[in-house]
Amino acid sequence: MDVTTLAVALISVGGTLGGTLGGAVLSQRASRAEAVEQNQRADREREQERNAQAQQAKRDLYAHLNTTARAYRVAARDAVQAAQRGESVDPALLDAAKESWADQYSQAQMALPKDVLQVASALNRSLGIGYSVVKQLPSSPDLDEAYQRAKAWFSGPLSDGVYLLRVTLRHDLGVEVDPHFEQTRMQMLAALNAARNNLDQLLSAERTPAARPD
Repeated sequence: MDVTTLAVALISVGGTLGGTLGGAVLSQRASRAEAVEQNQRADREREQERNAQAQQAKRDLYAHLNTTARAYRVAARDAVQAAQRGESVDPALLDAAKESWADQYSQAQMALPKDVLQVASALNRSLGIGYSVVKQLPSSPDLDEAYQRAKAWFSGPLSDGVYLLRVTLRHDLGVEVDPHFEQTRMQMLAALNAARNNLDQLLSAERTPAARPD
């Protein structure tokens, strides 16, 4: 074999080896890039799953909060109506509704955004006043007036408060969108707080009547 033939053979072998090695390097790079892409895709999918689970947990919490608020108001209203008809009232029903709401509200306090918590807190105080209305009925100095006042509270301000909570929750979830809702929310919240404070003053006055003159 002459020198030229040997050189050609070496070049051929070198080219083959170089091509093989180069192909292997490119294949490794492609494999690494594919692995990185797969990891990134898996991370995105896990993040999406976590977000979906968090959103579902939020919806569940909001649904339970809304349900227990409505049930508490209805139980108190029904107790007033039953008492006015002279029917016996099982206090356990109202107390159970009260405890269910308290449990959901306690959980929600740790998760609600500030504006939603503001509504829920106002409603919590308003539901508490409603509970006091029911419990104070038997000792009211004017039963007819007390019944009318109680029915007006449960069908008016407190009903509006439960509605306000529901709409606020829907807005926070993005289910309902109204560009003017914030103004409406503040107006309804102010009206609820004013009505509750007024009722609280009336109940307090009945619990501590003025002393009679000697």
